[in-house]
Amino acid sequence: MDLAQDIFREYDIRGVVSTQLTPEVVFNIGAHLGDLVADKRVGVGYDARTHAQELFMHLCHGLAHSGVEVFDLGMIPTPVAYFATFEPIEGVRLGNSIMITGSHNPPEYNGFKITLEQKPFYGEAIQKLAQHIAQNPLPYQTSNIVPKKLNALGFYQHHLAHAFAHLQNFPYPLGLDFGNGVGGLGLEPILCGLGVKFESLYANPDGRFPNHHPDPSQAKNLEDLKAHMQAKGLKIGLAFDGDADRIALLTPTHTYAGDELAILFAQDLHARGLKPFVIGEVKCSQVMYDSINAIGQALMYKTGHSNLKVKLKETQAHFAAEMSGHLFFNDRYFGYDDAIYAALRLLELFLSHTPEQLEQRVRALPYSYKTPEEKISVPDAQKFALVARLQHALEHKHLPSNFPHILEVISIDGVRVVFEHGFGLVRASNTTPTLVTRFEGRDESCAQGYKDALLHLLADLRAHPL
Repeated sequence: MDLAQDIFREYDIRGVVSTQLTPEVVFNIGAHLGDLVADKRVGVGYDARTHAQELFMHLCHGLAHSGVEVFDLGMIPTPVAYFATFEPIEGVRLGNSIMITGSHNPPEYNGFKITLEQKPFYGEAIQKLAQHIAQNPLPYQTSNIVPKKLNALGFYQHHLAHAFAHLQNFPYPLGLDFGNGVGGLGLEPILCGLGVKFESLYANPDGRFPNHHPDPSQAKNLEDLKAHMQAKGLKIGLAFDGDADRIALLTPTHTYAGDELAILFAQDLHARGLKPFVIGEVKCSQVMYDSINAIGQALMYKTGHSNLKVKLKETQAHFAAEMSGHLFFNDRYFGYDDAIYAALRLLELFLSHTPEQLEQRVRALPYSYKTPEEKISVPDAQKFALVARLQHALEHKHLPSNFPHILEVISIDGVRVVFEHGFGLVRASNTTPTLVTRFEGRDESCAQGYKDALLHLLADLRAHPL
């Protein structure tokens, strides 16, 4: 069995079907993962990718090999698989789920997002699984397994429709872009039941993604929705990634960043008489941390949906957010990233604010110029060591004489350098052979100055390896 170690990522298992995710590999993932399922029950769902059901059967044969009872959740958004571990479905309680999804990756990719005992299975646990498979490979074996079907999607929709009954006859029609992912399967029936008017783009699940890549964090993937909103006079737009755990909000003249949404939700919690406790990732703006700390508490933590889910439960914070559109609600919900639930929470904001007023709230925040997230190609074997060298140089002041004054070096996840009027971030990606950078300053020139200084230092370190 040819086992590609790079399919075992920080937050999930992901690779190219047929070449990396072969039948034997998927069978072994199921069999060895099944040994870790304490109560021997797991729900398995899948997204719209063309090879999803093929992987489903290979995985089920592996799970059956280790004596696991498998429940078929069908084609669903990823958050429905999470939901099934928290709420009984047709009288069945499942603490474990596996979602077969390639998320926003190209069509030839697929993978597995795993939840065991209501907790994300990630990081060191995934690496231990990879080692165990490599050391104890099993030959592929079919079984007579016939997974019992559970209507998790229907129970999920009923739960959300009840929780958001106050959105009945919402006053604004919506523009929606599902990117041919599975988000429409979850959200459209809920909106219809609530009498919310909407017009959808690309709601039919199609794992070839024929219209645009299902990644709403990239501006180019929002162009169709923007044009549709303008043509139809729609004031609210929502876009979803392929498996519906990330969201983007658009109004006619603004696309909201993840940290801006965090501020709006924190302000909403504050208006309800709560002291908001919000977790952000290292890429979030200083404006977000300052704005939330003025009315509550903001905690900076590592990037990554699994990291934030665990930290949210550990701290019992109300909410967590990533710049990429992963939003996690621990207030009135279960603390995982769910773009369909997030969409309904966003609609709540428009019950008390017009789209224009919500835009004005964001524009009233202190101004800072933010560069887009940019990536630098660095081999996997070198990226973490390079960031460590950068941190050492910054902390020990091995710097050019004209380097901007440093207020603080934060090493929660990579290196976030706090300057007098902004910050610079360099961190190693956990999923690709790249360094990820982001910069913020009081204006564009200031941000560019921080960027030039930090990247020149990084280039010098790369040019003079130890």
